[in-house]
Amino acid sequence: MPKYVIERELPGAGTLTTDELQAISQKSCGVLRDLGGEVQWHESFVTADKIYCVYIAPSDELVREHARRGGFPANVVAEVTAVIDPTTAEDGR
Repeated sequence: MPKYVIERELPGAGTLTTDELQAISQKSCGVLRDLGGEVQWHESFVTADKIYCVYIAPSDELVREHARRGGFPANVVAEVTAVIDPTTAEDGR
């Protein structure tokens, strides 16, 4: 199933409290349940003014539907075409 990186512009994201982040997470999980398990949230990274999320879903439309239902911005939804890490540099021969 495809994996997506979602960029959410959220000014002040880095100053959200633990309680605020928990509330956002709970809202997201509730919407995911309502979508019947078709969309899976893998993890998110909070920066100063954005949140970057990694989702697994059958389509970008479902990722955007999750955002719409949750009231979350989804400024960029990009399908992951490859994953690399330091082991990618190793010669596989």
